[in-house]
Amino acid sequence: MSGRTEGGAKDRCWRAYSFWTGAFICSAFIASPTPAFAHASDRGHVLLLPTGYYVAGGALAVAASFLVLALLPSDVPARFWRRRLPLFAFGDGARAIVSLISFAGFAILIAAGLFGSRDPLSNPLPLAIWTLLWVGLVLLQGLFGNLWSWLNPWYGPWRVVSRLFGKREIVNRKTWRPPPWLSCWPAVVLFFAFAWFELIDPAPDDPARLAWAAGLYWLLSFAAMLVFGYRDWSRGGEFLTVFLAMVARFALLERNKGGRNEGGRNEGGRNAGGRLSLCWPGAKLSDAAPLSLSGIAFLLLALSSVSFDGLSKTFFWLGLFGINPLEVPGRTAVIGIGTVGLVLTFVLLAAAFILAIVLGQHLAGSPHSLRQAAGLLVWSIVPIALAYHVAHYLTALLVDGQYAMAALSDPFALGWDLFGTADIRIEAGVAAGAGSAWWLWNVQAGVIIVGHMLAVLVAHGLAWRLHPVPAGAALSQLPLTVLMIAYTVFGLWLLATPSAG
Repeated sequence: MSGRTEGGAKDRCWRAYSFWTGAFICSAFIASPTPAFAHASDRGHVLLLPTGYYVAGGALAVAASFLVLALLPSDVPARFWRRRLPLFAFGDGARAIVSLISFAGFAILIAAGLFGSRDPLSNPLPLAIWTLLWVGLVLLQGLFGNLWSWLNPWYGPWRVVSRLFGKREIVNRKTWRPPPWLSCWPAVVLFFAFAWFELIDPAPDDPARLAWAAGLYWLLSFAAMLVFGYRDWSRGGEFLTVFLAMVARFALLERNKGGRNEGGRNEGGRNAGGRLSLCWPGAKLSDAAPLSLSGIAFLLLALSSVSFDGLSKTFFWLGLFGINPLEVPGRTAVIGIGTVGLVLTFVLLAAAFILAIVLGQHLAGSPHSLRQAAGLLVWSIVPIALAYHVAHYLTALLVDGQYAMAALSDPFALGWDLFGTADIRIEAGVAAGAGSAWWLWNVQAGVIIVGHMLAVLVAHGLAWRLHPVPAGAALSQLPLTVLMIAYTVFGLWLLATPSAG
C-alpha cells in the first residue's frame, strides 16, 4: 500500500503542454508525455465518528475562548505573552556552511529527479519537497522557529559569490532596490504558482518534471538575490522564505539579536549572535507590525490554498460538476475547474475576512483605517494556517515520511543503502484502517480547534493595540470570532466528509 490515496502512479498519460507561466517560471518548455502522478496523502477511509459532536464542541470551544478573553482584564494577554525562559546563546558563524550543505543536498536531489527512478515513491526528490519540506519543515518551523534561515539553499551560495566579487557580507548597497510598491507581491504570485503546481498540475510528483521546476526556480531566485540583494528578495520575493518566516512567528522558541526579536535585524548580518528563549505560542505575534496589502493577500492565500486542497477532493465538490467521485477521471480532466476553485476560495476567504474587519471597526467606532486594522489582525491567521497545514498533511507525513527515509538511502535506485533505511518496511496502517481512525482524526480535529483558539487569543491581544477601551476591543473582535468559528466548522467538516482518492 503506497499510502497515497490519490492513486500513486496512474496509467493514464497526459498530453504535453506548456506549464511555466508568470514569474514562477520565465522560460517555457514542452514536457514529453509522462504518467500522471498524484501527490499528497490523504485519509484512506471514511470516518464513522460522531462528527456532529466534534463540530459543535469545536465551535463552542472557540466561542468560549472569546468570551473568557473578553471578560479578563486588559493586561492579561500582555502579561501572558511577556513571559520568557532564557535558554542559551549561539552565533551565526556556521550558518553559511549549513546552507552550503543544504545546497549540495538540493543539487543531489535534482540529479536524482532527472536520472533516478520515475516512481515518485522511490525517487527522493518528490518525497523531499512535498513531504519533508512542505510538511515536515513547516511543522518544525512552527515549533522551533526560523530553521529555514539556516537550511535554505540560497544563503550559502550567495555569501560565496558575494565574497568572490568583493562584496560585503551584508546586503550590498550597490544592488538594485525593489520599488516600495512591489512589497511582497512577487511572493504572492510565486506562491499562487506553487499552489497551482501542487494542487492542479497533472504531474506534480513526476521526478523529472519536478526537478526542472525546482532547479529553474532556484536559479531564478538566486539571480534575483544577486540583483536585488539577499535580504530584499528573500523578504519580498522568495515565497518559501516569506511563508516560513511568518510560520516561525508562532514558534515556541524566540531568538533575540542584540536585544531585538527575530524580526528586528536584517538578514545576513556579520556574525550576528543570538540568544534563544522559550516563549508561549503566539507571543512573537503580539508586537508584530501591520502587514502591507500584499502581506495580507499572502497569508490569506496560504490558508485558502490548503483549504481548497481538502475541498477539491470531497464528494461534495466533485458532485457539483457531475463527476462520479468513485471514478475520478484524473487531474487532466479538472484543470479548469481546479484553477477556478483555487482562485474562488481565495477570493471568498479574503472577502469574508475584510467584511469581518469592516464590521468590527464599525461596531467599535474605530478611528483606524481599514488597511491598518486588517494588516494587524491578519496575523491571527498564522495559527489557523499552521493548524490546517499540520492537520491536512498529517497522513502524508506519517506514511510518505517512511518512503522518504527509504528513498534517501538509495537516491538513484542503484541498490545503495547509505543510511541503512533502504529496505525498511512501510507501515501504511499508521494512517489507514480502523485501528488508527480514532486517534488520527482526534489529533487532526484537536490541532484545528487549538489553532483557532490560539488565533482568538492573538486577535484579542492585537485588538487591544487598536482599541484600548475594553468594550471597543471586544466589539471589534466579534465578527472576526464568528468567522473563526465558521472556519472551525468548515475545517472539521473537511476532515470528516467522504473524499475521493
